[in-house]
Amino acid sequence: MKMSFQALGFLLILSFVHLQAATLRYTFVIQETNYTRLCSSKNILTVNGEFPGPTIRARRGDTVIVDVINRGDYNITIHWHGVKQPRYPWSDGPEFVTQCPIQPGANFSQRVLLSDEEGTLWWHAHSDWSRATVHGLFVILPRMGTTYPFPKPDAEIPVVLGEWWQNDIQTVFEDFFDGGGDPASSDALMINGQPGDLYNCSTSGTTKIKIDKGKTYMLRMVNAVMNNLVFFAIANHSLTVVGGDGAYTKPLTSNYVTISPGQTLDLLLTANQPAGRYYMAAKLFNGQPSSLFDNTTTTAIIQYNTGKFTPSSPSPIFPFLPNFNDRISAANFTAMLRSLATPEHPIDVPLKIKKTLLYTLSINTVPCATNQTCLGPGGRRFAASINNITFDMPATSVLGAYYRGINGVYGRDFPDVPPLKFNYTASSLNSSLQFPESGTDVEMLKHNETVELVFQGTNLVAGVDHPMHLHGHSFYVVGWGFGNFNRKRDSLNYNLVDPPLMQTIAVPQNGWTAIRFKANNPGVWFMHCHLERHVSWGMGMVFIVRNGKSSNARVLPPPPDMPPLEHLFAACILIFLIWKKIAQWWNVEDLRFRFKSFFNGNIRCSTAKMVMAQLISWRPLLPTIDDYDTVASLFHGIGNICNITAETCKYEVILRAFHWVLWNNRNSIFFRGSVSNVQSLVFEVKNNAFLWLKVRSKFGRHVNIDDWL
Repeated sequence: MKMSFQALGFLLILSFVHLQAATLRYTFVIQETNYTRLCSSKNILTVNGEFPGPTIRARRGDTVIVDVINRGDYNITIHWHGVKQPRYPWSDGPEFVTQCPIQPGANFSQRVLLSDEEGTLWWHAHSDWSRATVHGLFVILPRMGTTYPFPKPDAEIPVVLGEWWQNDIQTVFEDFFDGGGDPASSDALMINGQPGDLYNCSTSGTTKIKIDKGKTYMLRMVNAVMNNLVFFAIANHSLTVVGGDGAYTKPLTSNYVTISPGQTLDLLLTANQPAGRYYMAAKLFNGQPSSLFDNTTTTAIIQYNTGKFTPSSPSPIFPFLPNFNDRISAANFTAMLRSLATPEHPIDVPLKIKKTLLYTLSINTVPCATNQTCLGPGGRRFAASINNITFDMPATSVLGAYYRGINGVYGRDFPDVPPLKFNYTASSLNSSLQFPESGTDVEMLKHNETVELVFQGTNLVAGVDHPMHLHGHSFYVVGWGFGNFNRKRDSLNYNLVDPPLMQTIAVPQNGWTAIRFKANNPGVWFMHCHLERHVSWGMGMVFIVRNGKSSNARVLPPPPDMPPLEHLFAACILIFLIWKKIAQWWNVEDLRFRFKSFFNGNIRCSTAKMVMAQLISWRPLLPTIDDYDTVASLFHGIGNICNITAETCKYEVILRAFHWVLWNNRNSIFFRGSVSNVQSLVFEVKNNAFLWLKVRSKFGRHVNIDDWL
């Protein structure tokens, strides 16, 4: 009887805790705001006019609804970095993976579902390079009635590490993308939006943090830098890591930290030094001599409240930081992290692995477009790949296509192992290995399948670190090393007792990292390098975790305000697939880049405005396509978009593409119930003598229509 009462009491406590979960609401207005840094002013994209953006504060298990209102000039998406979003990938945010972007003037209410995350996470834009200024902290406190697994700090200090370009960041991105080489380096590093007093015109704005002697402070840190790991330290003070990526760690005390782009750390700082002023400082790590980077140092000032300081006071004490190219210090810090692994905060490392994957991470090159010279090696364009596949970002949502059963947007044969086997980290590699394939292929995982994934860095073109981030899941980092991974040797040294639970891990330069996770979150989840230049070059791929058998193991339905609205989704799919097919037929290397710019480029671009106007004009025509006049108007619209008229020889290509889209999607939700209409349309095209004669005469030679109808 005693045991029954204990069990009942436990259930009541669980019910009480569940009821404590709250639903919170925030409003994010995307807008241009004028900021002055480094002696000059410019407009930057911000949230609510703040840079860095506002901090979201919630408790473990809460639901946060963020109303995103885009009043900027560019398309935007927002990603809640480190939030698993159980069964609800619709609000995850990566552009064209889980959603089409939020267009200027549009809104999207993103539902952020917290589960077991606890600690510091962050949010940021996930479209182009907008995250350079559109980012902020996401603080997840313990549930009501619980507390930290360490003495509660006296106060919290945000530490957001970022960068500043004198030029407009969209221009920086476009120049980088068009030129095919490395991006321009930033002009300053920043702590909490300020460069610090080592830069011109920056002393008065330097971040100053006042502390009281004897108190302990929690630093909630994120590396929002675009393309580099960062070294960070505070003069004469040690830092104790107690958490990272939304999970607790065993306390680790160090005189410096290394933090990857996308990674978060919870650090305890005890004010135990003589009253004075002390610099906190950060600089970039760069282990690749051929890679451009900003070799400057940003500072903020820790100032004890017991001291009296004037402009004539001595300069703050400066901390020791590792050399910018110290790859041992960069790797060893992360290697020392361990999960807390207590009864209150248990871990669940997969021991029986069902699926084993080996993914190479490579810098590559591809030829430039005809009659163009690029700024990459040998006049080529830089690219990047996973298992020698450069991710070809579609122009519509992979998640939407998967959920609706639409074919042609992605393939399902991403390789489990590298298609090319060679000495991955050799000092000299054959240049023929540099050329990747391009594709939008996904890795399909069964629900609750246990996965071991080994990332293997390569020395193709230039070996560098790769901070790999997996959406929708946390993973255990069970091993790492330099050189080539050897399963028989290296798996013997795995840490399966208390490996750190992370969501972003830096694979060391010319080395490997092994992670394990359970695919227990059905949906579509992006995985990519968090160096922006690498993901822009194509270092990404998609996992699709299939639905489980029970109703609570299936992807939840989409919200009604997914961008674009449902009545435009069919048009978005249609034009993307047509353009993709045309690109394959014409074999034009950069055609996909041109089409991508229609949807994620500058809204002021006349081409983008024309495309969107055409899609809107098709709204009443889709998906009920059932007459020749409708078909003719669609052909005419497609011709306008492609800058092709019915009077050119390429008209037949348009017809082929349109039929290909219809036939390959005849069983999808988009056309379900309208198969007879599709068949009628096909026969209408085939049997319309006037139309066929126009195609044949303009194409200039006889083509058997039955070959493609």
